[in-house]
Amino acid sequence: MRINWGTGIVIAFVLFISFILYFVLQMTFSSEYDGEMVQEDYYQEEYVFQEAIDAQQNGRALKQNIEIDKGKNAFYINFPQEFDYQDISGTIYMYRPSDKRLDFKIPIQLESSSYIIPSEKLAKGKWEVTINWQHDETNYRYKKVVYN
Repeated sequence: MRINWGTGIVIAFVLFISFILYFVLQMTFSSEYDGEMVQEDYYQEEYVFQEAIDAQQNGRALKQNIEIDKGKNAFYINFPQEFDYQDISGTIYMYRPSDKRLDFKIPIQLESSSYIIPSEKLAKGKWEVTINWQHDETNYRYKKVVYN
């Protein structure tokens, strides 16, 4: 049986539509491609947004702000030398944009002016680091994107 060009076009359209439907269904029902919000508590975050802006401005006003250095086996978070590290408190929030299951928070408990996060604790790829910290009842905030 010989297929004419009209039948070939119909077969091509059917194959193309099947191909598109396969990918739509794959994206819809696969848990690997969840269409989730960036943050679960998005609307509650909006209320504290001004406080976060003020804390970020406090951090920028410092002579020396936090620095994050990538070493061979770890990330080093260096707090300003002008502050006594024992009086610094807060949290380090590691946010993974591609997979919220990898996100974690670390309470800041310093034994020196540096905090070390081992590289093996972080999956390869992009991480957004947000450090909310306090010293003498003044709030500071530092954000940076790092790659492991």
